[in-house]
Amino acid sequence: MKAFLVALLAAVLCAQQASSLFCYICDNEHSNWNCMKTYKCEDHEKYCTTTYSTVGIGNDVGHRITKKCSADCPETNVNFGMAAYSTKCCKTSLCNFSGANSIRINYTVVLLGILGSLICVLRVGL
Repeated sequence: MKAFLVALLAAVLCAQQASSLFCYICDNEHSNWNCMKTYKCEDHEKYCTTTYSTVGIGNDVGHRITKKCSADCPETNVNFGMAAYSTKCCKTSLCNFSGANSIRINYTVVLLGILGSLICVLRVGL
């Protein structure tokens, strides 16, 4: 009986823990409220990702959110002033709840672009 218990204990300690990752999912939504559907990720998918993109300036800014499971962690943060794209990832279940990523409009870049365009137009004489 002792041998059986020792063998059972060894089997339990050596067994690989089965963990299921759950993520919020959505595709190209305007609002984070549309991204509340949960999904059980495949075994090879170890990350929950949130991709947030924005295009425009002032009140004419358009936002898009995509959430999904991912096998890798493609973290990006690109900001072109009037357009920005950011992907964040995390490794625990339902960790991609928030739709707010670290995209910030860089008004200095926007101002320099407008100023450069204005100078070009004035030099050409249009």
